[in-house]
Amino acid sequence: MLNLRKLNFLNMKKLILSAAILAGVMGANAQTPVGTVVNNFTLTDINGNSHSLFDYLDQGKMVVIDVSATWCGPCWSYHGTGALNNFYNAHGPNSTANDAMVFFIEGDPSTTSADLNGTGGNTQGDWVTGENMPIIDLTTAASFENTGLDIAYFPVMYVICPNRTVLQSGVAGQIGTLTALNSYVGDCPAPASQPVDVAALSYKGELIHCEGSYTPKVQIQNNGTAALTSATVTVTQGGNTVSTGTYTGSLATYGVATVNCTPIANFTGGALTVSVTATGDVTTTNNNLNPTISLATNAASQIVYVDITTDRYASETSWKIKNASGTVVASGGGTWTDMSANGTTVRPTVTATLNPSACYTFEILDTYGDGICCAYGNGVYTVKDASGATLATGGEFTDIEISSFKTGVASIDELNTIALNVFPNPATDAVNVVFEANSSDYSVSLTDLTGRVVASELLNNANGTQTLTFATSNFAKGSYIVSIKSNGTVTTANVVIK
Repeated sequence: MLNLRKLNFLNMKKLILSAAILAGVMGANAQTPVGTVVNNFTLTDINGNSHSLFDYLDQGKMVVIDVSATWCGPCWSYHGTGALNNFYNAHGPNSTANDAMVFFIEGDPSTTSADLNGTGGNTQGDWVTGENMPIIDLTTAASFENTGLDIAYFPVMYVICPNRTVLQSGVAGQIGTLTALNSYVGDCPAPASQPVDVAALSYKGELIHCEGSYTPKVQIQNNGTAALTSATVTVTQGGNTVSTGTYTGSLATYGVATVNCTPIANFTGGALTVSVTATGDVTTTNNNLNPTISLATNAASQIVYVDITTDRYASETSWKIKNASGTVVASGGGTWTDMSANGTTVRPTVTATLNPSACYTFEILDTYGDGICCAYGNGVYTVKDASGATLATGGEFTDIEISSFKTGVASIDELNTIALNVFPNPATDAVNVVFEANSSDYSVSLTDLTGRVVASELLNNANGTQTLTFATSNFAKGSYIVSIKSNGTVTTANVVIK
């Protein structure tokens, strides 16, 4: 196995990801998202002390967890700031505040105690000397990930509230500064203190609706000290009740349940008000949610085109198109090769022929959780129908971005798209646009991702093969869109200028 850990400990986030995947340390998912309800763990630190996550949460403490690897350069850089240990000293069990707990977890089971102490072959230095918070050396990743907290990369950090929900998740160096950690104190809901306290924890219904009937779904939590046996969910729109749901059972303190409410017929989207109530509930500040449901974009055709321009770390990116039942009907990525420096790669256009008048979702995923733009290259994705209309586009997201659309009934022949070729791609000094004209007027333009036209040309009564050249040497590096318009038809292609 290629030991990427020993390549000079480069301070590159994706080196960390690649090495961990090769070592079998982490899964393919990004970090566990904010709002997730976690399970318990019981782990033993390097001094032989056992620690139960829920024991600390039940004391009303916020818990901060840093998962790093001894060979990881960015982990060592964050460790060197002292933020985690300083926060522990100010808020841990031996402090006057005593309102938080901190764990440092070495998350690569293949490393050794020697590595932790700075004398092994896969270490950046001594991780133990001078540290006061508990240090846990995992022997299996599952012993931690059974909580529902993923070790998606190193260093990943989680901040957990007493109600078992994730308050913060992300790269330790970004969310784990001392200023940031101090700012989280007091952000958690108050620990359970009343016999009855039901909370509307999160909205679980689809945030983009395609057509027809719509079912609201609400995750509730028992924040009371007694078991919750019943609760009522009411969904209103414009002051009118449009859906209701009920929970019955026995929900323990901090237990959660998802309530599927009655369907809303012929739902057309918009803002909803969700409230959950229970007999004897004296705390109403946590009873409401206000989701807004958008309608899916209507496509003109049943044929869609997927264009992806990846950033430097293309191996992290993949995409899927799913039908209404959740079946994947088209996909790509997941095996693309990373670049050796920051930049972009334009991937071949994928054409997907879907069923007419049907609902679909487009999902793009980034395993590291930082999208495909912009720190490591101006990546972008675009999904278009055969008329050139954009159904989904973006580049700046975290681990996943989802868009919905409904296909039309027109075929590609009926839409009379324009045969287009753009080269070279990526371009440096000039980009050539070649298309087939049919005795008509054509408007050809080159726009940046903000929609600003940077070059254009108008051809009157053009016929046959047309070749246009746009000089690009003075353009900013990044992704651009070539558009050709004629008689209401728009055909586009992505091009990257280096």
